[in-house]
Amino acid sequence: MLDHETHVKIADELHRAGIDRVPVPRLTARYPEMEIEDSYAVQRIWAERQVEAGRRKVGHKIGLTSKAMQDATGIDEPDYGVIFDDQVFESGHVYEWKKYTHPRIEMELAFVLKDELRGPGLNLMDVLRATEYVVPALEVLDSRIEMAGRTITDTISDNAALGSLVIGGRPVGVHDVDLRWVSGILSRNEEIIETGVAAGVLNHPANGVHWLANRIAEHGDALEAGEIVLAGSFTRPMWVYEGDTVYADYGPLGTITCRFA
Repeated sequence: MLDHETHVKIADELHRAGIDRVPVPRLTARYPEMEIEDSYAVQRIWAERQVEAGRRKVGHKIGLTSKAMQDATGIDEPDYGVIFDDQVFESGHVYEWKKYTHPRIEMELAFVLKDELRGPGLNLMDVLRATEYVVPALEVLDSRIEMAGRTITDTISDNAALGSLVIGGRPVGVHDVDLRWVSGILSRNEEIIETGVAAGVLNHPANGVHWLANRIAEHGDALEAGEIVLAGSFTRPMWVYEGDTVYADYGPLGTITCRFA
């Protein structure tokens, strides 16, 4: 483990990178001894800096929820990050391209909670009981760390690569549809790039939510009532570029669009 002073130094560096929009050199190249718990320590300090700057925490995201992605990164569990109020947009949003460094898009489902979820020991049924509704959401991934050679410890330190999210489509209750069979078609400039089905997220998208609640309980934290939880992607990341229009079709759950200008 790195010492606390190093955690603070890295967190402050990432905070400045987010303001300047200039990625920093890869952390694991400079701190090869860095471990996953170091990364979460950095992330927690970074999140404190955001609150101090006036941002408000409104939820969490879960990443690396597919077996293929976990195998590729050499870990056996997902990762997570924090969502702030200025990262949540509605369908139709137009992004300023210059505010992003390496944007990619993923299709997900967002769980909006009506009750607190405090681990440990939670399961899928606990998540379903605590959920107000589920709604389609696009995650916009971005990076404050250089992409080449990046590892899971870099990504977690960088708030699990969360840039923002776009919510749209039709909210549904957890028993109104079979959430495992929610499917999506992701297009860029009217060309289909990715497709997927929500069962690809840990066999059921709610499984990531109880994993997260149990994981953050190790630090005395909980998922609060009213939080948005991005449950994990069921498509591969789609790169987007200046001038691109994104269209995500969730079938009966509606569509989401956004554009990068």
